[in-house]
Amino acid sequence: MFYYEVAVADSHFRADKPLTYSSEDELKSLNIVTVPLQNRAITGFVIRKVRQPEFKTKSIKTLLSAQPLPKHCLKLASWLQDYYCVSFGDALRQFAPNRPTIRRTDTQPKQLSSLPPAVQIEFSLPLTTDQRTAIKAIAKSPSTTILLHGETGSGKTRVYLELAREALNKGCSVMFLTPEIALTSQLAAAVRQLLPYPAYVLHSQLSSAKRKRIWFGILEAKEPIVIIGPRSALFSPVNNLELIIMDEAHEPAYKQQQSPRYHAARLASQLGHLADSKVIMGTATPSIADYYLAKQHNSVVRMREPAIKHSHGETVVEIIDIKDRRNFSRNPYLSNQLIDAIRTTLSAKQQVILYLNRRGSARLILCNACGWQLLCPNCDVPLIYHGDQHITRCHICGHSRKPPSYCPKCQNPDIIYRSIGTKALVEVVARLFPEFKSQRFDSDNLAGEHINEVYHQLRVGKIDILIGTQLLAKGFDLPRLGLVGIVAAETSLALPDFTSEERAFQLLYQVMGRVGRGHSQGHVVVQSYDPNNMVLRTATGRNFNEFYKHALSQRQQFRFPPYAHLLQLSCRRATEKGAVIAAERLKRRLAARSASWRIPVEIIGPAPSFYARRGRQFYYQLVLKSKKRVYLQKLAELVPQDWTIDLDPINLL
Repeated sequence: MFYYEVAVADSHFRADKPLTYSSEDELKSLNIVTVPLQNRAITGFVIRKVRQPEFKTKSIKTLLSAQPLPKHCLKLASWLQDYYCVSFGDALRQFAPNRPTIRRTDTQPKQLSSLPPAVQIEFSLPLTTDQRTAIKAIAKSPSTTILLHGETGSGKTRVYLELAREALNKGCSVMFLTPEIALTSQLAAAVRQLLPYPAYVLHSQLSSAKRKRIWFGILEAKEPIVIIGPRSALFSPVNNLELIIMDEAHEPAYKQQQSPRYHAARLASQLGHLADSKVIMGTATPSIADYYLAKQHNSVVRMREPAIKHSHGETVVEIIDIKDRRNFSRNPYLSNQLIDAIRTTLSAKQQVILYLNRRGSARLILCNACGWQLLCPNCDVPLIYHGDQHITRCHICGHSRKPPSYCPKCQNPDIIYRSIGTKALVEVVARLFPEFKSQRFDSDNLAGEHINEVYHQLRVGKIDILIGTQLLAKGFDLPRLGLVGIVAAETSLALPDFTSEERAFQLLYQVMGRVGRGHSQGHVVVQSYDPNNMVLRTATGRNFNEFYKHALSQRQQFRFPPYAHLLQLSCRRATEKGAVIAAERLKRRLAARSASWRIPVEIIGPAPSFYARRGRQFYYQLVLKSKKRVYLQKLAELVPQDWTIDLDPINLL
């Protein structure tokens, strides 16, 4: 009988020390096994062989693979534990197969052969000067992590694939990260087109069995492979990893919102350090903090030149003042100029994107007589009307009900619906352009309607008008696209957060960047309540540097990243009074300890969270600021387990 210490990959296991189990078979360090814990079977990783303990041990149930977990995975789990203040079991759980299993399924995982054909990039074209320069600069850079700041349409994907080809030809593996599962189809087709190596798409929408097969396929691969997926792909058990590519690196989807609350950029950078890999963070609109840090380390590579040169001229940008209602004589939501531009574009057999960052059919339901508003009874936020189902729904707790036929306060039957959403916009477009096919893309899409599932139809022009939310701003390349219409430019600016201007700039810049990418001259029509707004002006003028200087000045003045680190602490209680008492108690404790330790930390709050009431729970928060992150890590150790700890939050909403 052999005895082994096993690191338990389970979020409910709070201790940091491994547990001892017995085995009739001799095992290797970092072998992946299934072990019993209380009345459950969980995944574990063998740490070391030990002597027979004095206490009775449970036996290891199954050896899941003869191939051990790569050593860098355990080191990365340890770093994740310390950096984000989580338990080792919670950190290690990220590296386990989807669910614990007793018996392996040996069917080989499907690779990319089942993807629909799609021509992604003109590889027959020679590299541009910018692309060649970027590849050389990345190869020569002493930095492990490099920010590739490339304009939309400058050919960053071609640079990724050329670097990946070099790594694969040397016998090393490559990892591609995308912010959304929806973007994996586009990237996977490009990989299939250029790189003749085994490639696997790994994400949470796969069935549990398929995800396990792919996970073990990656672990046991004997040749160089390509991994494609969202942030969770960073936990793949890949050996001999040389290159990590993080596309659309500015996207907030790279931040994990459940424990452990890591950011993929920080995790990728650490993985690159541990695995001796290059990390490329590519984006046209870098985050303010990332760009500042990259400039400090002289690790920014710039690309400005369009990948496909054309003689069509610059993209035409037209800004329409929503306040001037003479512009809206034909429709209350789409200006006369936008309607004319849509018709002209469709007549030229080109596609149109209409961007509106609001879901549903109407955002507000009001009484026209007394001003009563329909709110969620659980969350005190407006219920969103969905006209296709004739139902109102809370996008926080899920509460739904039929809309009222009269005001419950004054009995007035004149109920009005205001602030159009994407579902209502689809109906407007269908009435104006009945002969063309339109389709909505947002998080309300059903299975089979997601943009990644119909992407090949979009590329060949089977859908004429795309209507959607911020999903349309996330890196899709549509060669038939001729017009982008932004229905309301201010939707993201209204949020009370230090990142609202940055996010609004990124979304406007990115969605406008979908057009004029070398296939034809682009046209952008922007509808705005404030045409002279600085964010709108710099986004439409493609002036990142001016916006960056403005945002950096604001961050420095009010002590936000990159000039300070943040720690957001949130609690939920059954009553508002209980949440206030808990928050005040913790604030006193943290203030006393920081004073005794003589560490400079600013504690803000307690205050209601942005969504202060969700369901039947009340939420309060504290926000801590410090120039040194280690101070926040030390204070986070004092926070009770029933609080949510978010180090380096991407916003405070």
